[in-house]
Amino acid sequence: MSRSQFSRLALCAAALGALAISAVAIAPSLAAEDAVVIPAPAMDAKAADGIQTVVVAGGCFWGVQGVFQHTAGIVNAVSGYAGGSKATASYETVSTGTTGHAESVEIKYDPKKISYGKILQIFFSVAHDPTQLNRQGPDSGTQYRSAIFTTSDEQQKVTDAYIAQLNAAKVYRKPIVTKVGPLQGFFPAEAYHQDYLTLHPSQPYIAYNDIPKVENLKKLFADNYQDKPTLVSSAKVTN
Repeated sequence: MSRSQFSRLALCAAALGALAISAVAIAPSLAAEDAVVIPAPAMDAKAADGIQTVVVAGGCFWGVQGVFQHTAGIVNAVSGYAGGSKATASYETVSTGTTGHAESVEIKYDPKKISYGKILQIFFSVAHDPTQLNRQGPDSGTQYRSAIFTTSDEQQKVTDAYIAQLNAAKVYRKPIVTKVGPLQGFFPAEAYHQDYLTLHPSQPYIAYNDIPKVENLKKLFADNYQDKPTLVSSAKVTN
């Protein structure tokens, strides 16, 4: 089911009461595809000084943001839009699939606490399925494509090398379709989209599709997992 379908389901659930609670309780065991165990990048970026930025897109930004908000070393993860112009960077317009945007997450990270390569490994392993073209799980359209918008030549080189490494290792059943290119602009999404996973953990779409991603992060990347998420509403970014 898509987010719009789950929204309608949520309204029905409110009326069904106990039935809805039961459905949400079993949701994590029914949903989200299993994470893929993948090797770390053979090439990684150097640990630069100061906070670094990369923007990633992997389907609905609620789940991707939630994963990285639970990742240690991430100082802020903001849901938004990349790949199109500022003039059309609104949820209703982007949802038409005609603006060129992808639902994205701007990740600001401390390279002394987490490397760029580790962010890529988490992104390709638990945050989304990089082999799905112009869709992710129940959502379809170019706005749900897999993409990485880099902010340096080094990020571009490391990303390209890692994708080649994973394709050569055949860790997925199909080739990676993630598009990689320089960031032209990032536009934060509306306030109600921020911190969505944390604020609405029992919302059916989140329970089915996104909570399992955070559980996989905790399971596969225990050293990088933090139980308390770094929320947009409380993040402190100095640069």
